[in-house]
This record gives sequence, structure tokens and C-alpha cells, in this order.
Amino acid sequence: MKATWFEQFGAAKDVLHVGQRPDPTPNDGEVLVELHTSGVNPSDVKKRAGSFPDLLDRGFVIPHSDGAGVIADVGSGVSKDRIGQRVWVYQAQYGRRFGTAAQLLSLPEHRAVLLPDNASFDVGACLGIPAMTAHRCVFADGSVAGKRVLITGGAGRVGHYAIQWAKQDGAFVIATASNPDDHDACLSLGADVVVNHRESHWAQTILEHTNGKKLERIVDVEFGGNLNEVLDCVDTGATIASYASMANPEPKLPFFRMMYLDLTVRLVIVYAMPEEAKSYAVRDITDALERDALKHRIAHRIPLDDIAASHELIEQGGFRGCVINRCR
Repeated sequence: MKATWFEQFGAAKDVLHVGQRPDPTPNDGEVLVELHTSGVNPSDVKKRAGSFPDLLDRGFVIPHSDGAGVIADVGSGVSKDRIGQRVWVYQAQYGRRFGTAAQLLSLPEHRAVLLPDNASFDVGACLGIPAMTAHRCVFADGSVAGKRVLITGGAGRVGHYAIQWAKQDGAFVIATASNPDDHDACLSLGADVVVNHRESHWAQTILEHTNGKKLERIVDVEFGGNLNEVLDCVDTGATIASYASMANPEPKLPFFRMMYLDLTVRLVIVYAMPEEAKSYAVRDITDALERDALKHRIAHRIPLDDIAASHELIEQGGFRGCVINRCR
């Protein structure tokens, strides 16, 4: 099979190799997937750069956790009825060496989820990390129906889905965006209000839109950088669910101010989500796909041969949507 791998950490163009690797075979409880697409996420890029220092202890790694394709074979204990199913896969390269940046992948069958016929393989490669992270952030602490929900970075990969999850559940959704295109994108996804987080005192702008009513749930893309503004508009007993803090990775917390608000801070990463939460997300994603109830945005489609370019795009940023490698 054609595959991408790295044997050392470093810059994408220096360490990512594309070539032939032996075809995998499914073990007990596994399915073999002929991959059509592989999703590229920030965590994949960070792993390649060395954020998990022991990742290469057992040998080379085929990167990427998300993807989509067709089940070609099954291992012992898996129904042969699954052969031929279109599926999207998640968590392929977590606690394992071999991910989706290849033409074939064996992984536990429950990580290969039926992909409805009306959903493309490109869409399937966007679901594992972006859509599941958004689902966890929105629903980990219960329904948001009737609640005021802030989603920072609403036009980003996770924010894009978080707006839709929250709005479909009946929330009043406030999103932040920093330019007119992103502003319009958030409104098109269902946001009720969009404010510019580049402007000073944007929390006060939010409160002007809510008639002074503070917010009960926060889905935050930049915990450290946004915290002071968030605390100016968050209600007592609220939950802040954050999945990133890149600008300020070691924020200093105003403990007593947060304590007096009886806040819950929830830090979210798909890999560590309880299996029950993953199943919950998979169920809702499947239902939404079948109903064409989710909008998706693909920013770049890049051949597997040019995988280094896709990693560099993630590092450079400046675009909105998912980055997909075409495996075939």
C-alpha cells in the first residue's frame, strides 16, 4: 500500500516520507478499511513535531486519526456483513502507531462508523476530531436548550460544528469572529449574534446584545487569551469548555474571582473522552448526517503524495475549514 510515515520528529518536509508499506491485516475485532481520505488536524501536526516525545519508541508512525473509506475485510469476531460498508474512522492514531495517512488501515471495528450514502468521503474525514470535539464541548454538561451559549472562534474547525450543535439543541448562540467573512459564516450556521473578539471589551458588547443577561455555557478556542473577557460576561454556575490555549498555554487563573462564580472549567480532547461520550457523539453525528442537518466546510484537498504541504497549511493557519489528504 502507499502510505506516509515519519521515523523522527521535525519539519514536515524533512521527516514525512511517502512510499510503499506492507498491507495490514485485521486482527481479532478489527476491520480493514480502504481509505479514500485522511483528515489533517492540529494534533497530528504537533505529534509529528514532537509533542509526544515517546511516540516513536516502538518505531515509525503513520500519522492522522481521522479518515473515511470502505471496509475491505474483517477480523475474527466481526460480522462479514460489514465488508463493503462506507465508513468514517476516528482515533486511528492514538495509543497506536498506524493512522489514516495510508491507503489501508486496520483498527477496532467500533472506530469505523457507518457513513451514510449522502455524505462524501471528504466529509467523513472531518468528523472525528472537529465534530466530536464540538459535540463534547456543547453537551458534556447536559442540554443547552434555552441557554445562552458563547462559542469563540465560531468560524474555526470546531466552532463551525459547535454553533450548529448548540443551535439545533435550542440555545441562544453568540459567536465571535474577527473579520466580515467569518462573521457571515457564523450567522449562516445559525448564530444569533456575532461579535468581534479583536475589539476591546467584547464581553460588554455581548451583554448589550443579551440585555445584560450573562452566559451559561462557553465553548472556547483560546482559554488563556480569552479568560478575562469571558469572566466579564459569564453567569454564576456556568461552564467553560475549552479545547485549546495556544496564545497563552500556561494561563494564570484568578482563582477567587472564578470560585465566587462557582464556575466549572472543562478541558476537552477527543482522545480522552469517556467511551460513553464518544458513543453519544457518534450517535448524534450519524443522525445529523442522515438528515443532512450539518453543514461542512472543506478548505483544502491535497494528494497524499503532497502530505507535507497539508501539514504546513495547518501550521500556517489563515484559512477556515478542514484539510483533507486524498489517499486514492
